[in-house]
Amino acid sequence: MAKVTPLNKIRNIGIIAHIDAGKTTCTERILYYTGKIHKIGETHNGEGTMDWMEQEKERGITITSAATTTFWKDHQINIIDTPGHVDFTIEVERSLRVLDGWVAVFDGSQWVEPQSETVWKQADKYNVPRIAFVNKMDKMGWDFEMSVRTIKQRLAGDKVIPIQYPIGQAETFEGIVDLILMKAFHFEWSSWEKITEIEIPASVLERCNELREEMVEKIASQDDALMEKYFEVGELTVEELKKGLRKAVINNQLYPVVCGSALQNIWVQMVIDSAVEFLPSPVDVNEAQIDCKDVDSGEVFKKIAVANDSSLAAIAFKIMTDPFVGKLVFTRVYAGTLKSGSYVYNATTGNKERVWRLLQMHANNRVEIEEISAWNIGAIVWLKDTKTWDTLCDVNDKFLVESIEFPEPVISISVEPKSKADQEKMGMALNKLAEEDPSFRVKTDEETSQTIISGMGELHLDIIVDRMRREFKVECNVGAPQVSYRETIKTLAKDVEHKYSKQTWGRGQYGHVIITFEPYREMDEEDIKAGAKEKPTNKFLNKVVGWTIPKEYIPGVQKGLNEAYNRGFIAGYPMVDIKASLTFGSYHDVDSSELSFKLAASKAFQEACRRAQAVLLEPIMKVEVNTPEEYMGDVIGQLNSKRGRIEEMGNRGMAKIITAFVPLSEMFGYMTDLRSASQGRATYAMEFDHYEEVPTNVAAKIREERGFKLSDDE
Repeated sequence: MAKVTPLNKIRNIGIIAHIDAGKTTCTERILYYTGKIHKIGETHNGEGTMDWMEQEKERGITITSAATTTFWKDHQINIIDTPGHVDFTIEVERSLRVLDGWVAVFDGSQWVEPQSETVWKQADKYNVPRIAFVNKMDKMGWDFEMSVRTIKQRLAGDKVIPIQYPIGQAETFEGIVDLILMKAFHFEWSSWEKITEIEIPASVLERCNELREEMVEKIASQDDALMEKYFEVGELTVEELKKGLRKAVINNQLYPVVCGSALQNIWVQMVIDSAVEFLPSPVDVNEAQIDCKDVDSGEVFKKIAVANDSSLAAIAFKIMTDPFVGKLVFTRVYAGTLKSGSYVYNATTGNKERVWRLLQMHANNRVEIEEISAWNIGAIVWLKDTKTWDTLCDVNDKFLVESIEFPEPVISISVEPKSKADQEKMGMALNKLAEEDPSFRVKTDEETSQTIISGMGELHLDIIVDRMRREFKVECNVGAPQVSYRETIKTLAKDVEHKYSKQTWGRGQYGHVIITFEPYREMDEEDIKAGAKEKPTNKFLNKVVGWTIPKEYIPGVQKGLNEAYNRGFIAGYPMVDIKASLTFGSYHDVDSSELSFKLAASKAFQEACRRAQAVLLEPIMKVEVNTPEEYMGDVIGQLNSKRGRIEEMGNRGMAKIITAFVPLSEMFGYMTDLRSASQGRATYAMEFDHYEEVPTNVAAKIREERGFKLSDDE
């Protein structure tokens, strides 16, 4: 980099929102006003700077997160623009993990939408400070007060405080009152950027005074010194308010709300100011430390300083294939300096790799740089063995940065190359796409030899297939969507015993295990004591006392169970939420082996499934339908016919909102059905919520389609 910005002047922020809330439009204006671009490109015209993929330009949506760096009032702002569609939620998840703060964009006419709830919870998970930007105040139906109320009700309660108030709304909008400064500003519609200070209109003065008093009280309540002064004097200075609010935002005690219209270029500058003033710098985050684990000892510690001269600590948070330079590894440097031509140690894989080139990214545009300093974001060209979320560090200081869990796919399709020439290219393309996207999976069906690709939704897989065709020149035939079911057990199966004994010519096989199987729905005390942040899919415990089973055979037991879990029992789907405790067994001095114990464990699990009531699980989607009132009956009837469970009904402006939980298998083609029932006026959004037991009749049909048949005694 040409210059090294002081750490307290750096902001690593994300722009995050529900689809169509105006997130990328907001990012485009930020880049324009900070001088990064000199012409505003409109997302709806396929001209957005950050939406550089052909699929993004055509569809008018963000598909992949894009990074850029800009400057504002002597501050360096590293920005990641993220997708709003739930199918690409992994892009939000991994971005949040490396960001210090984020701007949550809300559609002022739609208030809090489903994906907004999802990303807000993700931010809560990683304790990321945030500000809220209520957008589209020029739009009919926009209601600032209602937006604030729904943010409070559905997301953050009393932590939400408006620091601005609009003068008018929709077609009557003409300005904004800054509640901290207690000043009003008027916008000239003919000149987007002309802002004039005016007297606070009488029509909003009383409400602004009420909100300001509430704001001052909340800021003061977060700091003892400010509270003491507020009680004594009854007021705080502007400087004290800003300082107190910044501290509260950094500690996730308060979430300030600003408003404007990104499309009309109204008050975007204030959004940038708020990000600089209230969101944290690197030195404000966790006292400039991150959670690490020593590679050799496994000890968890928190000792990384952000100084550029300390040992290297970096995370590879995103992989991208560039047609011109090859594999790009997007990297967040937490400590030390990553230099071009240096060597790094991948603590996740145990490999040492050369850093050939470093790039600073602006969407898909690249600028070669010599180094990435502490707490900055850049890209490394061609780290062959590095994958998403690998830890990069110095060879002499080996540690792992805490990892994240990637979501399991919920939908699958089969793909077949149209010609022999496409076959090899398809395999290469799918491997590269899977490397880029940890929520995308590829496997080969052992029975049919078909290639099965799995993802987070129909749109996700549609984009994958389209990218294969465009970027990798692979033509393929696509099968019908398939739901990613799961299997589990409902009850305890205690002391399930199996003795595998097989005598052949020469050496025989002998393995004897006694295992207790039980449902494993939530983290237990052992997980909590171990510091686990998320529950593993399944859990294995070795409770064997003494040498009834030698230690070298225990891995065989675990491998046998894992293979059995993958094969399933009801219909061949993976088993989840199972705790297996190996309690006893026996071995033979000559005939025992790891293989014999693997086979014994697998057979024991099959018996456990019969005793513990194995069941089939299906993904349940949270569906939110926005419909005119006159079509409510038809919409509810449709959802009921799809095995949906109506959870909530409410109002959003003039529209009715229906929230329901519906099996994913019933949602294919729902958009066509909904349009037909509402004359095209209703819309919906859905996201994965949880897995639920499949009704017996539906499970029987699925098993039949899969060619599974249990014997009478099963």
